[in-house]
Amino acid sequence: MSNTAHPIVWLRHAGQHLGLVPSLGGSVAAWQIDQPSAPQGRLDLWRPWDVRTPDLYQLASFAMVPWSNRISGGGFEHAGRFHPMQPNRAGEPYPIHGDGWLQPWALSQPAPDTLEMTLHSRGFQGNPYDYEAVQTFRLVDGGLDQEVRLRHRGAAPLPYGIGLHPWFPRTPKTRITAPVQGVWLSGQDPLPVGHTAQFPEGWDLNQGISAHGTLIDNGYTGWGGQARIEWPEHGLALTAQMPDFDADGGSANHYCLIYRPPQGPAFCFEPITQPIDAFHLPGRPGLRVLSSGETLVMRVSWRFAALARG
Repeated sequence: MSNTAHPIVWLRHAGQHLGLVPSLGGSVAAWQIDQPSAPQGRLDLWRPWDVRTPDLYQLASFAMVPWSNRISGGGFEHAGRFHPMQPNRAGEPYPIHGDGWLQPWALSQPAPDTLEMTLHSRGFQGNPYDYEAVQTFRLVDGGLDQEVRLRHRGAAPLPYGIGLHPWFPRTPKTRITAPVQGVWLSGQDPLPVGHTAQFPEGWDLNQGISAHGTLIDNGYTGWGGQARIEWPEHGLALTAQMPDFDADGGSANHYCLIYRPPQGPAFCFEPITQPIDAFHLPGRPGLRVLSSGETLVMRVSWRFAALARG
C-alpha cells in the first residue's frame, strides 16, 4: 500500500502489520495478521483502507475526540454559556465524531513496537475546544494495546468524551457479543429518543448478535468493558478489554455503540465514553468536565485467538 498524498507508516511486530495515516485524521489504514491461507498471506482484523479515497469512513479506524458521535441543537451550553457547533461532514445535519479526525497528526515512535500520534487542536472550525490528544498503538504478542489521551488546555472547563471507530470485516457467520444493560432507541435520525432494557429482536448483545441484519446505529448503556467478535469462517475471534474498567466506574460509566448497516462489507463496534448526543440528554451521561491541565484517557486491549472447535 502507498499513497503520496497520505502516506502509510507501518509498524510490524509478532506477526502483525499496523498501518497508520497521520496526515488523514490520525487514522488507521489496516491492522492485519499473518495467515498463510488468507489472500496475500494476511488476514484483516479491521477493514482495510483502499488507499485512494480520503473519506475517513473508508479507513480502518479513527479516534473520536474531543467527543464521539453527534451533537444536536446547533451546539451545547456549559456553565451558562452556549457554544455553537457547526456540521462537519457532508450529508450530516449535526457535528459528528469530534474534530480530531478532520486534522493531521504528528507521528513519533517511542519504542520498536510502538507508534504515537499527537494533535494540538485549538478552536477548530470555530468550536470551543483547546486540547492536546495523543494516540498510542503498541503491538504485543497476540494483539494490540490502544490508548487515547486527552488534555484540556483551555482556561474554562469543558465537557469531553472519547471514542474509537474501528470497522470490522463481516463474513456470513460473523457475530458480536458484549455484556450490556440497555440501549438508546432513536427516531427518524440517530438521535436518542428513549432508553430501554428491553432489546429489540436481534439487538441483545448479551446473547450475541449477527453482524448482518437491519440497521443498528445505537448506543448501549451499562457496557461491561469487554466484547468478542467471532469469524467462524476464519476460525478466529477478537476480544476487546478495558483495563481501566473498574477504576473508571465500571458498567455505570461505560458505553458502546453498534453500527450495523444493512449492506456493505463491514460493521462497527465502538467503545465510547458517552452516548449519542449526551450533551442534550438528562444528566449528560458519560461526559467528563475537564479543567485546564486535566486529562481523560481511554485504553483498549485487543486480543485475537483461534476459535475453539466444537
